[in-house]
Amino acid sequence: MTAGRPMPTEDEVLGYFDTLSNWGRWGDDDELGTLNHISDDVRLAAARAVRHGRSVSCAWEVSVPADMERSTTTCPCTAEMPGAENMPPAFHADRRWGFSSERLGISFHGNTLTHLDSPCHIYWDGTMYNGRSHLLVDAETGSAWAAVTAAANGIVTRGVLLDVAAARGVSWLEPGQGVSPDDLEEAERRHSVQVRPGDAVLLRTGYGRFRHENGPASGFTQAGWHASCLPWLHERGVALIGADTPQDVQPSGYDVLMPVHAVSLVAMGLWMLDNCDLEACATTDAELGQWDFQLAVAPVRFAGTSGSPVNPIATF
Repeated sequence: MTAGRPMPTEDEVLGYFDTLSNWGRWGDDDELGTLNHISDDVRLAAARAVRHGRSVSCAWEVSVPADMERSTTTCPCTAEMPGAENMPPAFHADRRWGFSSERLGISFHGNTLTHLDSPCHIYWDGTMYNGRSHLLVDAETGSAWAAVTAAANGIVTRGVLLDVAAARGVSWLEPGQGVSPDDLEEAERRHSVQVRPGDAVLLRTGYGRFRHENGPASGFTQAGWHASCLPWLHERGVALIGADTPQDVQPSGYDVLMPVHAVSLVAMGLWMLDNCDLEACATTDAELGQWDFQLAVAPVRFAGTSGSPVNPIATF
């Protein structure tokens, strides 16, 4: 940890489930959690962050079939496909029209694909955000509470990139190195940007650069948010966090396996973007001298799911 703030104890981190809780803050039936910080005025302010008209993706490309199951159908002449004789006359009479289509299967949670976590993704003592039981999730219908469809209208807000790797003067943080609130504030100072209520905060540890140059790392050791950042995120009114790793520094330093995931999703209702590729975003930030932007995240409306693969777009 850097000087200025002591490392929280195990008991203090466990206490975050109470002290940082947003249960009931926006009503007992609220499923949006911290997305409630994104008001109309916040979205309008995000639009004013567009000063150059340049957009970049913050997602990794999905390798097919490496990262998903794929079955492709190709039919160069629709008139010859099975069942064409039962289609309207235009289908079996037109000898020039063809098509291709796919069936894709994907498991998007984990350490590889860029995805959005909704609050129902994590339980603590069998309970989800706003005090709902894990029994509201079943294998047939998915989650009846705080699923990704709560964000069906999309997440459009001001994004802020906090490039901690650059602030520390390194290409990337080493696995197991945690990011502290002092790191976040040093990145703010370095780039003359201030995190405001309703913002999406994207954390660059530099792992994206490592992955581009060396390929994905193996194992369960990674750089990321230290649990000490949770009160900072709560106090700033952050609506969404993302990182170029699966968020939590590992090992976390606590008996709680992934305290940032657990406290964020269960207690705070803080939505998360895992496994972003922030290299193009960081390059654009540096080139334009602009470290805030409009961020747009549009999850697929998968009913009852605990998240969605996404392609977050930063527009400068």
